[in-house]
Amino acid sequence: MNRILITGASGGLGTALAREYAAPGRTLLLWGRDRDRLESVAATSRAAGAVVAIRSLDLTDVAAAIAAIEADDAAGTIDLAIFAAGLGDIRAPGAHVEDAGQVARLGIVNFVAPAALASAIAARMARRGRGQVVLVGSAAAFHALPFASGYAGSKAGLARFADALRIGARGHGVSVTLVSPGFIDTAAAHATPGPKPFSLSPAQAAARIAAAAAQGRAHVVMRWPFAGLRWFDRLLPRSLRDRLLRALTPPGH
Repeated sequence: MNRILITGASGGLGTALAREYAAPGRTLLLWGRDRDRLESVAATSRAAGAVVAIRSLDLTDVAAAIAAIEADDAAGTIDLAIFAAGLGDIRAPGAHVEDAGQVARLGIVNFVAPAALASAIAARMARRGRGQVVLVGSAAAFHALPFASGYAGSKAGLARFADALRIGARGHGVSVTLVSPGFIDTAAAHATPGPKPFSLSPAQAAARIAAAAAQGRAHVVMRWPFAGLRWFDRLLPRSLRDRLLRALTPPGH
């Protein structure tokens, strides 16, 4: 894998992924919204020996993002595409439900954009018979969080899409990996209230994502307690599950 695309590279996890993959002989295509942060990440990656190109763009413009990934792949074959960009948010304090605009933004950035981009690059990879796609979801996808319905719902959609894309693309030499992390210790995570048990550092999460991609794994949940909670959620009677999920709502939300 010589040419690697990383979206969300100006965020905490994306920065760590760039550092994980930066090495001589590799080209990194780093996408993000914060150009200054991208420049900083690019400089660090170049110091590690990688060739780097950056794009500052907003994934809410899905058509422009699709055109960009097709242009980047036409300029040089993308061997590995990691879609790590995402937004996290919860219901506003005192609100009965989440704001409609917030739900729309989360749906576009967390599901529509990465799914469309993964489809675009997987189609090109399939035509040449090789390639890897990694979609970063969330352990929240497996739980009906009443205070974060937009976030959980968008990640749930991405999880189902990733599984379907994996099955469809497997016969054409394209592997698809879904990563479902729990909490990652980033600035974005700090902005959300509530405890963050079993949190991973961005570097730890990046190393685990790289390992899962190298192994061609279909799905990895990080850390293991979140995998257990996934099955626990499925086995609980609905009435008990609902009460437990309501009890997790941060005070005031």
